[in-house]
Amino acid sequence: MALVGSGRMGAFHAETLARRLPSARLAAVVDPAPGAAERLAGALGADRSCTDVAQLWDDPAVEAVVIAAPARTHADLVVAAAAAGRHVFCEKPMAVTLPDAARAIDAARAAGVVLQVGFNRRFAADWRAARVLLDAGTLGTPRLLRSLTRDPGGFDPSRVLPDTIFLETLIHDFDTLRFLNPGGEAVEVFATGDALVEPAWRDRGLLDTAVVTVRFDNGAMAVAEACFEAAYGYDVRGEVLGSGGMATMGDGRRSGMAFSGPAGRLVETVRGDQELFPDAYTAELAAFVDAVRTGTPARATGEDARAALAIALAAAESVRSGHPVRIDEVEK
Repeated sequence: MALVGSGRMGAFHAETLARRLPSARLAAVVDPAPGAAERLAGALGADRSCTDVAQLWDDPAVEAVVIAAPARTHADLVVAAAAAGRHVFCEKPMAVTLPDAARAIDAARAAGVVLQVGFNRRFAADWRAARVLLDAGTLGTPRLLRSLTRDPGGFDPSRVLPDTIFLETLIHDFDTLRFLNPGGEAVEVFATGDALVEPAWRDRGLLDTAVVTVRFDNGAMAVAEACFEAAYGYDVRGEVLGSGGMATMGDGRRSGMAFSGPAGRLVETVRGDQELFPDAYTAELAAFVDAVRTGTPARATGEDARAALAIALAAAESVRSGHPVRIDEVEK
């Protein structure tokens, strides 16, 4: 397997391929930044490094690629990898426009390669357990759903698109809501958002706080929320209320220990996504490797990515218009 993009998340995936998955081997690292790929490849014992992804396509040692480059490049990289006959794991979002999402899906289908998208919560223990209850009918019919993401801060607005809170943060939550409402598809979205962490970001149209309501075709109603700064750490939670009961997901405590002292009861919380979801990040790549080896479908498909993207685009448009937006309007 080859890694494309050696940034924070790419480096974690590379370490997983090199050290956590005996069934996979990190064959190459690609990054256009001078020296970046070489440093990571050297640290992890990869066979080669390069600055141009096109150099991978003639390498018979590379059977699959993990794409962790900037979001705006994802669709083109998926198409190129598929055209070269390589299986693809792509970090979210798979694309930032619906035509690009369709192009990526069509390319993978035409090439007959596995295309999996990095929606890690599908592989996290709490979320998997809730889905088991849903599939068994224990939770009954989903009625109300909730998903939230709160980052610990340190966000750099100069490196992202204006709609990042929807396209790169809440897209996880939109996929989670679909995952926890099997058989349901979003039909209408209403969103509000603002720059509350850094008001100056309003001038470039960048939102750092948002709340989104989603109505599904099976009657279920959902709320997703995100904020780019949580003073206490990294916080990801979910909830499903069904006709048969309720399931809650997510516990940001670093351990089960709580200290009670003069200042009250204190609990340590995790500070980042890789600390909260290390097992899920490993499990999603393990599932991808298994899909490539066995020819079975991916567990987070290009179609899943496109559906979550449609919700994200509808949410962004809803904020701009101040009105609810139907999914079929953004798909025209």
